Amino acid sequence: MQPKIIVLDDDPTGSQTVHGCLLLMKWDMDTLALALDDESPLFFILTNTRSMPTDRAAAVTREVASNLSHLLHRSRRPWLLVSRSDSTLRGHYPVETEVLNGILGPFDAHYLVPAFFESGRITRNGTHYLVRYGREIPVHETEYARDSVFGFSTAYLPGYVQEKTGGRIHARDVHLFPATLPDFKALARLRGLRDNTCCVVDAVCQEDLDRFVRLVRVVLAEGKRFLFRSSASLLTSLAALPDQPVLAEEMHTFVPGSRPGLIVVGSHVPMSTRQLDTLCKTRDVACAEIDTTALPDASGSVERDLLTRLKEAHTAGRDLVLFTSRKEREFSTPSARLAFGHAISNLISRVVRSAPDTIGFIIAKGGITSNEILADGLSLTCVRSVGQIHSGCTVVLTPPDHRFGTIPIVIFPGNVGEERSLTAVYDRLKGGR
Repeated sequence: MQPKIIVLDDDPTGSQTVHGCLLLMKWDMDTLALALDDESPLFFILTNTRSMPTDRAAAVTREVASNLSHLLHRSRRPWLLVSRSDSTLRGHYPVETEVLNGILGPFDAHYLVPAFFESGRITRNGTHYLVRYGREIPVHETEYARDSVFGFSTAYLPGYVQEKTGGRIHARDVHLFPATLPDFKALARLRGLRDNTCCVVDAVCQEDLDRFVRLVRVVLAEGKRFLFRSSASLLTSLAALPDQPVLAEEMHTFVPGSRPGLIVVGSHVPMSTRQLDTLCKTRDVACAEIDTTALPDASGSVERDLLTRLKEAHTAGRDLVLFTSRKEREFSTPSARLAFGHAISNLISRVVRSAPDTIGFIIAKGGITSNEILADGLSLTCVRSVGQIHSGCTVVLTPPDHRFGTIPIVIFPGNVGEERSLTAVYDRLKGGR
């Protein structure tokens, strides 16, 4: 029997290479049991921990792991655990993997596998690169390494591990798995791992991960226990799903009639801003800025103004692009920045909650934005992915009994795509190619 793949996703974008699986916004025993019994070989628990301070992220991970532990001890089905995180190395490592090892372990090893080919993230000789316009850029030279919460100084993953663990795991003690390592040597190395050894997996194409997973399955069947800290491409190899049943070009059929939709851009990374500019300049959409300098807003005037703009656009049959101010505010501490981000997300959720019942679709740009819209704005417990409308962009459907009825929600990561990608997704939902 193939193991059930359980993915703790630190924002809701990790399903961007798979389809047909459940995404859980809650992790109570009943919801987890439902997912464990589901026919799909994998499911995602959207913990959203990347939006949280470290102590809160640890507490949420501990709660999920504890609930899973109770259920898995009663189940005879084998399972495999993935801590899914960002392909540009942002997230609560090693906190989350340490909590999971303590509750659901002990594991013989944990693997860092950040490759995400659909968006040009590859790992070669232990160094992680972003491929942009044909150039391989070490990720520590990109804007992602300057993140005010999760910044880092090196793309050499053993060095990254040493930095993030404060030296508790030294770079020299990290095991490398080069893509060129012969199978017999890789198997011997896999069999020799113990005591939660940290490992880094090279991968420059999907075939590299397919081969790695094939070898891992051999030693798992022999009794080894592994934990994976990965981006989305590893899940493609682990799940080995057939092609998605609905083509990206046909996903406009999920939009009821010609109902206008809502595009929400919360991500403020430079590429998201370029995508936003392209959409607003080239398509006939209404645009409304969330003036972040006016927040917090105890009077509620910002929210009332946004709702007025949304309802006016909707009545006129126009799609509304709702976006946060593009200039990121500076904060004295990472916790202050995360708290302000939550305030913005809560505002967006309230706007979505009060949106007209005849909204036809939602595009959520940004991981935290997507999570808040699904869990809070739409009050969903779980949804099922139907596949990708664009490379790296997942579509889920609201259930028929939702107040919007069944409509598509696009989960669009902040760090995915080129300048025209948001416009391309929008065009496909509008029936273009």
